[in-house]
Amino acid sequence: MQLKPLFTFLSALTKHNDRPWFQERKPTYDQLRKQFEEDAEFWFQELARLDPGIAGPAGRKSIFRIYRDVRFSNNKDPYKTHFSAYFTASGKDIETPGYYVQIGPNGNTLIGGGFYQPDKTQLAAIRQEIDYSAEELKAILNAPDFRRYFGIMSGDRLKKSPAAYSVDHPEIELLKHKSFTATHQMADEAVLSHADFRAHVAEVFAAMVPFCQFLRGAIAK
Repeated sequence: MQLKPLFTFLSALTKHNDRPWFQERKPTYDQLRKQFEEDAEFWFQELARLDPGIAGPAGRKSIFRIYRDVRFSNNKDPYKTHFSAYFTASGKDIETPGYYVQIGPNGNTLIGGGFYQPDKTQLAAIRQEIDYSAEELKAILNAPDFRRYFGIMSGDRLKKSPAAYSVDHPEIELLKHKSFTATHQMADEAVLSHADFRAHVAEVFAAMVPFCQFLRGAIAK
């Protein structure tokens, strides 16, 4: 998609986050949204090839709405100031491991994924899989492409050991995780100057495939 016009639109939306301003520029938004849908379809096809577990709804159905749910938020701005999509085996179901892309100005572009805040049963299953197969996960996290783009596995962690595991468990630092995510943050300049940003997103997703497959396999057992 055309990133400079997108950043220009979203930067202005940040300053004028209200319905009259947005409605007046709705044709511009619709054009940018269509371009993003085309990119999302490309990423979906690439993921379906690399990770057959993602072969669910079409890419355009993985895109999040720009309209914010302000019912339970102190921030009453009606619109998000980024475009985003999440790819899983069932569309943008955030309750399963998947691949996330977010594009926006002011340092709000990131490519990532994994599993954010699994429920109690899912968390127990992932920790059990780490307990049983820690070497497999560590090999994934230490793979050159994973280290290159993500550095380390991120996500919220407990300060103390989980109740089911001893404090001296050899993998206790991995077991403390409550979320299991990987994030590749990008500065605006890096995004706007990239020779082929769409291909870059696909490349970063490819580096995450074994990680997402490990998490998905853990909760499927």
